[in-house]
Amino acid sequence: MSRFWDALTGRTRPKQANLDSLFLIPSAAITLQTASGFNPTGSGSVCYRAPEGAAYQQTQDDVVALLRDDPDKPDVSVHRDDFGFTWLVVDRVDNDIAGLCTGLHAVNTALEEQGFASGLLCSLVPFHDASGRTFGLVYLYKQGTFYAFAPTGAKTRDNLLEIQVRDTLAAELPMEQDLQRWLALWGAPGL
Repeated sequence: MSRFWDALTGRTRPKQANLDSLFLIPSAAITLQTASGFNPTGSGSVCYRAPEGAAYQQTQDDVVALLRDDPDKPDVSVHRDDFGFTWLVVDRVDNDIAGLCTGLHAVNTALEEQGFASGLLCSLVPFHDASGRTFGLVYLYKQGTFYAFAPTGAKTRDNLLEIQVRDTLAAELPMEQDLQRWLALWGAPGL
């Protein structure tokens, strides 16, 4: 009945997150490398709005401990940006993109399981090329889609590069088609 009511009122249900889409990034990384010379930087992050309270802090500490217990021992750190968002950053010195995506999936899943899914915003995997250009491949948690964010300065971005990445990866990843959802992630770790 609710789908019928949504249709009558013109509402649509948002796509559900499909965290397994994060496991498509290693294949997309190969495409980016061969098509345009972009390589992953070896880091990635999960952005969320951290609620206040001891329960949340314990969950965040547990997630960090889980990642640090990984036999490959990625470097894990927590950052807060100027906008009040928390970034859990995973750095892999071995540049293992599959291991990085597994770590990002684990962070998202752990936060979901502890009831903090409503605070999850996005996951980010930065890429760079030999000329110094960078962009982040952004997974929008609430949409279940990807887009590219390519900052070029304090408040400027390379829209052409972002569109090129979208077109390059369209056959491999669920790319966000609504450009209004391509949010600027100023100050995101790794960019």
